[in-house]
Amino acid sequence: METAIGSLNFKNGYSDVNGIKMYYEIYGQGKPLVLIHGGGSTIQTSFGRIIPLFSKDRQLVCVELQAHGRTGDRNSEISFEQDADDVAALLKNLGIEKADIFGFSNGGNTALQIAIRHPQLCDKIIAASVLLKREGTFPQFWEFMKNGTFEQMPRQYKEAFLELNPDSSKLMTMYQKCASRMIKFKDVPDEQLKSIKSPVLLINGDTDVATTEHVAAMSKLISDCKLAIIPGGHGEYIGEITSLKPNYKNSDFIIPILENFLNGKHRASIEE
Repeated sequence: METAIGSLNFKNGYSDVNGIKMYYEIYGQGKPLVLIHGGGSTIQTSFGRIIPLFSKDRQLVCVELQAHGRTGDRNSEISFEQDADDVAALLKNLGIEKADIFGFSNGGNTALQIAIRHPQLCDKIIAASVLLKREGTFPQFWEFMKNGTFEQMPRQYKEAFLELNPDSSKLMTMYQKCASRMIKFKDVPDEQLKSIKSPVLLINGDTDVATTEHVAAMSKLISDCKLAIIPGGHGEYIGEITSLKPNYKNSDFIIPILENFLNGKHRASIEE
């Protein structure tokens, strides 16, 4: 099906993926770049401000993950590993043999799991605002996750979900599954990160969830990795909906950094 947001045309549909119907949108033409949203989010809440900028010379494959937005659910908890397998199955269904992957926040964890579990699908990986080990953030973050309530879920996420899927019970289920995943969060083993062969760009805001020190340390575990620390908070550098400034300009976003990494010749940042 072809539709439009503003003046931007895109194709959208559902694909049978590991027992659920996964919603996707495809913008533009060119080399495929898969966009994977953050926890509790939708395609538009994470990437709505940068899709028009990226789709000029790329084919963007935007997904909504299990229990999020328009995608179905299964009788299981959500996990980064399952999300990675779902995206891999979707790409196979779409006939995409290899793609660049850009994941934000929890979507960045999923992008790295795709590189770990399905390396043949990956060209370059951008993992933005990821948290890979419990010690990588402040203890109060985990206290907040442990004691958090549905009322504290960002209003923008609730409104975006209900606009796409007006079933409030599904919104509550999505919230509970996202909260449970973070409460039970386990460190990504060093061995998994060391196994990644794709070139990786790690991005973090200097006032992000993860500390700069954590992301810098994680970058050293990945053999071919670049690191960008950007002034600002969680997703501010791409216009993520909860950090979007009222009078934002396209020049506020780090599209040139992303495009330089994706299009340029990449060399490992770690000296032999």
